Formats: sequence, C-alpha cells, structure tokens
Amino acid sequence: MKKIILGSLAILALSMSVSCRDAADKAKSATEEAGDALETASEELKEAGKDLEETGEGAIDAAREASENAMEAVEDAAESVKEAGQESIDAAKKTGEDTMDQAKEVGNDVKKAANDAANKAEQKAAEVEKAVKH
Repeated sequence: MKKIILGSLAILALSMSVSCRDAADKAKSATEEAGDALETASEELKEAGKDLEETGEGAIDAAREASENAMEAVEDAAESVKEAGQESIDAAKKTGEDTMDQAKEVGNDVKKAANDAANKAEQKAAEVEKAVKH
C-alpha cells in the first residue's frame, strides 16, 4: 500500500509540476501578449500624436495665413479709401477752379455788355443832343 501511496504522491507531484509549468507558460504568454499590446498601443499613440501635431501645425498655419490675408485686405481697403478721398479732394478743387473760371468769364461778359451798353447809350445821347441842336 505504501507503493500505491508513494505512486499516487509521485503522480500528484508530477501533475502539479506539469500544471505549474503550464500555468507559468500561460503567464509568460499572457505577459508577452500584454507587452505586445502595450507596444502596439504606444506606437498608435505616437502616430496619433504626430497626426495631432501636424493638424495643429496646419491649423496654426491656416490661422496665420487667414490673419495675413485679413491684414492685406484691410491695408488694401485703407489704400482705396485714401485714394478715393484724394480723388474727391482733387475733383472738388477742379470743380472750384472751373467754377471760378466760369465766374470770371461771366463777370467779363457782364462787364463787356455793360461797357457796350454804356457806349451805345453815350452814342444815342450824342445823337439825341445833335438832333436837338439841329
């Protein structure tokens, strides 16, 4: 019976040894799988970080470009307003000068007409005086 007990203990020890080895192998395999999963996750996080960085740089570049375009548009608008204002001033000056020239011409015409009328009146007066004397 001793042999049976010892044989049973040997079988039990052998099965526990196999069971422990199997458990150790499974634990090692699970550890390796977990390491692989962590490595994969790390690589994916790195890629996501790169993508995020590129997206951020793109957004910053787009914002910078939009800002520059807006500044150029404001500068162009200011220049257009300045040019329009100068053109208005120049047109007003020209209109004023033209009006002054026309007023001078009208004044000269009135003066000439008044002189002509005075000369004609003087001639008529001289004719009337001559007619009255004769």
